[in-house]
Amino acid sequence: MPSSKKKQKLQIFDDAGKNLSHLLLYNMLRIRLIEEGIADLYPNQEMRCPVHLCIGQEAIPVGVCSSLESEDIVMGNHRSHGHYLAKGGDLKAMLAEIYGKSTGCSKGVGGSMHLIDLSVNFLGTTPIVASIIPVAVGTAFASWMKNENRVTVIFLGRGATEEGVFAESLNFSALKKLPIVFVSEDNFYSVYSPLSERQPPERDNVAIAKAYGIPGVLGDGNNIQEVYELSRTAIDHARVHKGPYFMEFKTYRWREHCGPYFDNDIGYRDEKEYLQWKERCPIGTFEKKLIESNIIEKQEINQMRQAILQEFEEAVEFAKTSPFPSPENISKNLYKEKDFNLV
Repeated sequence: MPSSKKKQKLQIFDDAGKNLSHLLLYNMLRIRLIEEGIADLYPNQEMRCPVHLCIGQEAIPVGVCSSLESEDIVMGNHRSHGHYLAKGGDLKAMLAEIYGKSTGCSKGVGGSMHLIDLSVNFLGTTPIVASIIPVAVGTAFASWMKNENRVTVIFLGRGATEEGVFAESLNFSALKKLPIVFVSEDNFYSVYSPLSERQPPERDNVAIAKAYGIPGVLGDGNNIQEVYELSRTAIDHARVHKGPYFMEFKTYRWREHCGPYFDNDIGYRDEKEYLQWKERCPIGTFEKKLIESNIIEKQEINQMRQAILQEFEEAVEFAKTSPFPSPENISKNLYKEKDFNLV
């Protein structure tokens, strides 16, 4: 640990005065190494579901979820490994789910895009663009009706703000002053379509939210300190019954839209753009600041890496050795059980 005599200019503290800088770095690094591990193993063809990796976007889930309480609810979309892990989801259960095993967080029948963990109030992800937004509004509505001290956070891509249900959800949330925080992750692309081909340059999602009476803010999604501080304001606002809050963070995904590889060669974006954003790596820049401010030492970071890689290795072994779901159980955990004729 760094000496108490060293100056610590960039520490972030919680209400109890606990230093969060190490934890924020650890959690971002954990998501990065786990996602890179999945990318390395995916070509082995043992993970038979699509995977959408969030490498490059780690600061947003970590910064937001670090401001939440255990009873708060989080929901996400198709690119939600980071959201799940940042909220405290079980790594072994997540990997088992991706491997299609019965020990997975969705019993091996949901895959990477359908993650759920009731024990940490991670209430689910769905891959259809914007489809999870009204579900999250529903949980916030339930909290409002019960007068609970609970906040719902919904992570959505900027592409989801183009759907009609986004506007409807903003309107209803504002009308009822629901305890919900909308977090738009703007990585500039919807699959292979750049933002310039989908939205006019004058469009301002923060202004749209404010038109419904919802306060909002635009932030740097690669700056963990900024994400954390803006998230504290938003979540505190929702928690004291002041109503919803909207945040949009600009960031960049490093890997292809779906899968473990890089796709800078297929024409929708170029290598120069990718390298410019890689220079703004949320982990590398924060790590550098902490080292230069004598808050952490390189040896500590190496120890973090070793611990995370060991955890990942054990989780992969757990997933690989877990059983597949039994065919007779395929209709369980549905709203209505049905008979399936399995060939």
